[in-house]
Amino acid sequence: MSGGSSDPRAGGGDGREPITAAAVAAQVGGVLVGDGATEVHGIAPLDRAGPHELSVFSNPRYLPWFTTSRAGVVLISPELADIDGASATRIVVAKPVDAMVTLLARFHRTEARDVGVHPSAIIGRDVQLGAGVTIDPLVVVGNGVVIGDGCWVGAHAVIGEGSVLGRDVRVHAAAVVYPFTELGDRVTLHAGARVGREGFGFVPQAGGVLRIPHAGRCILEHDVEVGANSCVDRGSVDDTIIGAGTKLDNLVHIAHNVRVGRGCFFAAQAAVAGSTRIGDGVQVGGQAGVGGHVTIGSRANLAGGAGVIGNVPAGETWSGYPARPHRDHLRAAAAIARLAKIVRPLEQLVHATGAPSAGPSEAGGSAS
Repeated sequence: MSGGSSDPRAGGGDGREPITAAAVAAQVGGVLVGDGATEVHGIAPLDRAGPHELSVFSNPRYLPWFTTSRAGVVLISPELADIDGASATRIVVAKPVDAMVTLLARFHRTEARDVGVHPSAIIGRDVQLGAGVTIDPLVVVGNGVVIGDGCWVGAHAVIGEGSVLGRDVRVHAAAVVYPFTELGDRVTLHAGARVGREGFGFVPQAGGVLRIPHAGRCILEHDVEVGANSCVDRGSVDDTIIGAGTKLDNLVHIAHNVRVGRGCFFAAQAAVAGSTRIGDGVQVGGQAGVGGHVTIGSRANLAGGAGVIGNVPAGETWSGYPARPHRDHLRAAAAIARLAKIVRPLEQLVHATGAPSAGPSEAGGSAS
C-alpha cells in the first residue's frame, strides 16, 4: 500500500493489505484482461470509483458511466467485455454482481468489539451469559435472561425478563427485546427495533375499552434480521413467529399472532395485520399492507404499495389496491388511462350536439 494516503478506504477500509487484480480474478473465477498487478483498495460505483478501486459493469444502461469511469479494475460480463472504456484492467466473469458480493467482506469496515460486560450495564438476577458475550454501556438485562455464546448487545438496549437469545445474536443500540421473547441463533436487531411488544388488541365495552392481555410468545427463528425501528408484536393467545432466514427492512410492522414463513423479505414500511399466515419465500414490497386473517401462499410476490384484503395464491404476483393479480391490475390501469383520453372529446361531442348533461337528480332518468 502506498504511504501517506488520506483516503479512509485505503487498505480496504479495515486495515488489511490491498488485493491485486490477478488475485481478484482468481478468487471470483474470472478471466483477467489487463494489468494483473493493479492494486484494489476498495469497491465503488462506476461513476465514483478511483484508480485503486474495483467496480462492476453488467448492464448496458450504465454504458455512459463505464466509458468515462476511472475505476482501476472492473468486473464485467462476457457480452460487454469488448466495449471500449477508460478502465483497461477488466475481469470477465459470468455474474459480475455476484462476484462483487464475494469481495465485499474484505473491504468492509468492521466495528471494534470488547468482550465482557461494561461496568455501567445493569444485569438482573439469574442471568446466564455465554462465552464471548459483549454487553455495551448502559444496557439493561432483566431477570432470568439467557444470552448465548458470542452475542453482542449494543448501548442502551434492553433485554426483557425471561428472554432467550441464541448464539451470535446482535442487538444494536437502543433496540428492545420485550420480556419472554425468543431469538434464535444469528438473529440481528437493528437500532430502535422492538420485538415482543403486546399487540394492538382492545375490546370495546360499555364502560370503556378493555385491553386484551397477550399471553402468546414472540419467536424469531435462526438468521432473522429486523431493520431499524421495526416492530414485531407478541401473540395474544397464539404465538407470533418469524421463520428462519426472513429479513425485515426498516420501519416494518408485524402484528400479533402473525406467522411468517422461512426466507421471506419485507421492504421498508410494509405492514401485516394480525393473525395472517405468510408462506415461505414470500416477497413484500415497500409500503405494502396486508390485512388481518388472510393467507399469503409460498413464493408469492406483493408489489410495493399493494393493499391486500384477501388470500393470495402461492407463486402469484399481486399489486394495486385492492390487490389483484398483477396483469389484472395493469389492464385496469391501462383502461383508466385510455378512458381519460376520450373524456374531453366526448364532452366536446355532447356540447356540439346540444345534448344536456345529466345532473345528479337526473341520474337513471329518461332524456326529455
